[in-house]
Amino acid sequence: MEQKKIRVLLFKPGIDGHWRGIVTIAGALTEAGMEVIFAGFKSVEVIVDSAIDEDVDVIGYSVHSGAQHAWTCKLKQVLEEKGVRDSFLIIVGGAIPLVDHETLKKEGADGVFSPGTNTADVVSFIRENLPKSPIIAD
Repeated sequence: MEQKKIRVLLFKPGIDGHWRGIVTIAGALTEAGMEVIFAGFKSVEVIVDSAIDEDVDVIGYSVHSGAQHAWTCKLKQVLEEKGVRDSFLIIVGGAIPLVDHETLKKEGADGVFSPGTNTADVVSFIRENLPKSPIIAD
């Protein structure tokens, strides 16, 4: 029985610039055999609808504006309103101080990654935190 690849939806919330990190992560996840959908700049509501429609496993975003708490809380709120909070692994990256990591996890992020994170660590985090059975990574 063939299993599906891990599907990841990446986006930049609002008008937050600085693409380098998310492009690097998209490339690393693709090289690791995951299917990556890069949605660009979108609202959280559009992203949640897209994640549902595209049947993704992971929603990830990158933020450099300092608004990581607001975006993470908004994402969690919309996921809960639609009744799909537990359907996706949520990863957050960008210019995020280490002191914010635990708070972001309490606010709804499953994984938080700052500049300098080895891309292999992001790949490993996704593989280790998704359900094992119906998904393959390669």
